[in-house]
Amino acid sequence: MHSKATNDDVVIRCIAGTGAELPVYKTAGAAGADVCARVASPVLLAPGEYALIPTGLSLEIPDGYEVQVRPRSGLAFKHGVTVLNSPGTIDSDYRGELKVLLVNLGKAPFTVNDGERIAQIVVAPVTRAVFVPAETLSRTERGDGGFGSTGS
Repeated sequence: MHSKATNDDVVIRCIAGTGAELPVYKTAGAAGADVCARVASPVLLAPGEYALIPTGLSLEIPDGYEVQVRPRSGLAFKHGVTVLNSPGTIDSDYRGELKVLLVNLGKAPFTVNDGERIAQIVVAPVTRAVFVPAETLSRTERGDGGFGSTGS
């Protein structure tokens, strides 16, 4: 579902190598745009294996934004295949090829074929923080309670 850019849209310039497909929003309400594998030959992922899958795409992300790489729910549900470092972050100053780190957490081998939708990307604004040294931190009800400290 390609659309024309409006004044409210974030424009991301894309270089698509030979045979690569630009990211596509599949529905009008989709938050993520699908990206496809661009592989010379099928990539077999045995259960527990992971691989860096090329997309053939390079992006020019505007300052103040990032692109998050997220799993496709269908691949995760049907095959147990997901993005290992989810969500992956593509910074605005990166100009190399977008590659997706897929992992097979399923019980059967999975083959990644050329042109197959392997992940989705979400464009998000970035807020930068200023980190300052401190001797103490303000107290809260939770305090330093970590993993599982707020209940099951």
